[in-house]
Amino acid sequence: MNIDFTGKTVIITGGGKGVGLGITRCFLASGATVVICSRSELESLPEVNGNRAHFVAADVRDVEQVNRVVDHVQTTFGRLDVLVNNAGGAPHADAATASPRFSEKIIALNLLAPLNFAQAANRVMQQQADGGVIINIASVSGERPSPGTAAYGAAKAGLLNLTKSLAVEWAPKVRVTAVTCGMIRTEQAHLHYGDDAGIAAVEATVPLNRLANPEDIGNACLFLASPLAAYVSGGSLLVHGGGEKPAFLDAGNAQH
Repeated sequence: MNIDFTGKTVIITGGGKGVGLGITRCFLASGATVVICSRSELESLPEVNGNRAHFVAADVRDVEQVNRVVDHVQTTFGRLDVLVNNAGGAPHADAATASPRFSEKIIALNLLAPLNFAQAANRVMQQQADGGVIINIASVSGERPSPGTAAYGAAKAGLLNLTKSLAVEWAPKVRVTAVTCGMIRTEQAHLHYGDDAGIAAVEATVPLNRLANPEDIGNACLFLASPLAAYVSGGSLLVHGGGEKPAFLDAGNAQH
């Protein structure tokens, strides 16, 4: 099924690598004008079928820089149809010893930055006849315990609630949704899951027997941003391969 975003403008935060790159490629393939926003300059801009992404450097935690990105997109392209709040993440940290400054930075990146970016995008979208769509990239870490990344899990839980609230406040012009992601195989998967054998062992715990690839998340975003999801707002689409089998099933001696 082809979803056509020709003539539409999309901002993807952190869209130059990892999950964000998969999302970028999906929107480029659909014909969208894609603007990637991140702190680091890209060695090369993603391109699909001759459709090349644009880049604006900005730290999404800085409200003034966020506003400049949105103003630039509106001035340059005349409209903003979709915002994908993808930038995020967190290194492993023991909750007992993590510094307050560390926790503040994690929450700023994973919760406050999406809120601030959504506010800036909403101001533009509310003025457009056909409104717009905001998609927040959430995580299963926001729905289950997140040991080693407690602040991140708390921020992602907040992001899911934020999605619901904004969907109510900004309707009917702007739809606000989320994609709740499970484990994803990116270029940094080895940092989380180890070598190929470790990744294979982790994949065996997923009902679909594999990790997601970035394009799986990108395709979910395409659906949520498209007219096919015209009545979807305030909810989250679970993209986790069936989730995680409850630990007690393997821990006990009962027959299953």
